[in-house]
Amino acid sequence: MLEGLPSLRDVIAQHGLAAKRSLGQHFLLDPNLLDRIVRAAGELAGRHVVEVGPGPGGLTRALLGSAAVSVTSVELDDRAVAALQDVIVAAAGRFTLVTGDALRRDLTALVPAPRQIIANLPYNIGAPLLVGWLRQAAAWERLTLMFQLEVAERICAAPDTPDYGRLSVLAQWICHTDIAMRVPPEAFVPPPKVTSAIVRLTPRAEQPPADLFVAMERLTAAAFGQRRKMLRGSLKALGGEKLLARAEIAPDRRAETLSVAEFDRLVRQLGTG
Repeated sequence: MLEGLPSLRDVIAQHGLAAKRSLGQHFLLDPNLLDRIVRAAGELAGRHVVEVGPGPGGLTRALLGSAAVSVTSVELDDRAVAALQDVIVAAAGRFTLVTGDALRRDLTALVPAPRQIIANLPYNIGAPLLVGWLRQAAAWERLTLMFQLEVAERICAAPDTPDYGRLSVLAQWICHTDIAMRVPPEAFVPPPKVTSAIVRLTPRAEQPPADLFVAMERLTAAAFGQRRKMLRGSLKALGGEKLLARAEIAPDRRAETLSVAEFDRLVRQLGTG
């Protein structure tokens, strides 16, 4: 279906699409690697896929080569918008390009269910994008996302490990998470200074109400904002020892030692004392 399109390197050259550090851009051009990323997302037949930051369209092309019903990409860079016009034509109605900032868009409004997000995220906004999508995780079947490896490891970290923190708790409270594959710097143009990784996030069957998610954001911000403090001190503004007693958690523990289940127990006690 997409035969006749120029190579991705030609697209970059024709449209002056040199990656911008300010936009966190690093482009993947290897079709075999791009196909592996798409396969990591699982079955796409009958699904509507949203992509963020398509750049020259490498992952976009791979997604259009899948059985997905449709692919919708959100792009802020005017150069990439121009570069993707040929793909719009070649896709014959299966590809929609939306211009604008993904941080300011409700992506669930772009496509009907069942929907997934599959994206090589701009490095500079990957974590904020993820937290926003976790707030509405019930609307998504799965999120398959590229991050810097250090961010991927934080998302999937176990309690009482150096990488475990606020992002770990929020992500694992809402989703089952795993690192599907690691991607070396040389796979990108230009190569970043760090290894990257694909993280799969599959929303749990039971999702907390919106107000409880907001409470968990407050709780984890306080708990991990002062990691060296015992919880009796870091959570003082939220109830301190009384809150911890209601949740049956020792006040001399530190945030990184609490399991996600213990954070869930703790957040459900907020506002009950």
